[in-house]
Order: sequence, then C-alpha cells, then structure tokens
Amino acid sequence: MDEAGATRQAALGAVQDVEPAGLHERITEWLDQGSMVPGVLTIRFARATTDSPIARAESQPAGDELADPVGERAAGVQLIYDGLRLTRRLAHDEPWETGGGDDADLDILVADVLVARGFYLLAKTDAAGRAVETVRAFGRDQTRQQDSGEGSLDRNLEADALELAAAAGTAFGDRTISPGVTGFAAELADELAADDFPPAAELLAGVDAKRLRGLTAEQGSSDGLTTSVDD
Repeated sequence: MDEAGATRQAALGAVQDVEPAGLHERITEWLDQGSMVPGVLTIRFARATTDSPIARAESQPAGDELADPVGERAAGVQLIYDGLRLTRRLAHDEPWETGGGDDADLDILVADVLVARGFYLLAKTDAAGRAVETVRAFGRDQTRQQDSGEGSLDRNLEADALELAAAAGTAFGDRTISPGVTGFAAELADELAADDFPPAAELLAGVDAKRLRGLTAEQGSSDGLTTSVDD
C-alpha cells in the first residue's frame, strides 16, 4: 500500500465507530475527496528520523510497511487538518445565508469530530502541544481575516499542518525540529496554486528521506515539541 493509501485507511479507521450512519458517511466523503499530504509527510519524517526499520504490526496485511504507531500519528495529523479545512470552507461560503443551513450544521459536526479524533490520536505523543497550537493559530488567523480581509492568512493552515506533520513524525524518531522545518513548511505552502493541498505524490515528489534528515536536529527528544508554530 502506498503512503497516501495507508494514511487514508488509517484516518478512516480512526472514525469507523462514529454514529449515526449519516454522519459517518459524510465524514468518509470528506476524507475521500481530500489530499493526504499531511499524513504522508508525517510518515516520511518518521522514516527519515528512525534509525531502525519501522516494523509492520502483526495485525497488518503482509506488504504493508506502515506500523500502527506511525499510522496513528499520520491519521491524527490528517484528521486535524481536514477538520480545519472544512471549517475554513464553511467560514468562506457562509451557507446559512444561501439556504444550505441544514447541510452546514452537519458539516460543523463533521469538522468537530475530525479535529477531536485527531487530538485523541496525538494526545499521548510529543506533538500534542503543537496540535493544540495549530488549532489556536487557525482560529486567530480566521478572526484576523474576517476583520481585515487579508486572504493570504488562509495559506497559514497548510504551512501549520506541514509543521504539525514534521512534529508528529520526528517525535517518533526521538528527534527535535530544527529551525529549517519552519522555512520548509512555508516554502511548500507557497508552492500551492490553491489553499488546499494537491495530491501527495505531486507536492511531495522531491521530498525524500535525505532532504528531511537535513531539516531535523541530530539530538535526542525534546521537552514535548510544544513550541509555537509562529517560532
């Protein structure tokens, strides 16, 4: 299974118990139409910063190299991003003013479930603090945008999601994040033609293990990787 497919499977697995069926179907539809860039980057950082091979869990199908702990981190990052991405769309479209209030109410619930489940998956990892700050930064940016009309603030979500992916992945390998990661995330976000991510294979084509190792500090685990995304 490829990294994007593994991320999608892990994300869908993390919400498989959501009820009622209509809510679960709406969540699945939203995840199916989105890019898996955040989760894939999480996997790549984990592999780039782990000296020993990432073992396959016994419960996984043969040939699937994605270990459960890495899959959970990838899914956590992906779910938080997709929940915030949906929130951003609702803030822009304002469907309550165009007769789409019922669908919008359900979408708000979908967004809440995605972010909450993402937090749950990252809660016991060293990326938990950064996950909280990612959501806080999103809220600040959306408030500033509504007040100022500054559309460029929207792209901060993609940059912050990439930083969160780096935090979740490198923490798996007991590495800290170097200052170069912030610039790397901003550069990738600047390459986007739209606010949403393109397919992972397109955006991350040149992002290999060698490049990612150069962005991480050659030292032990930090005190929780809770530094602000604005650092």
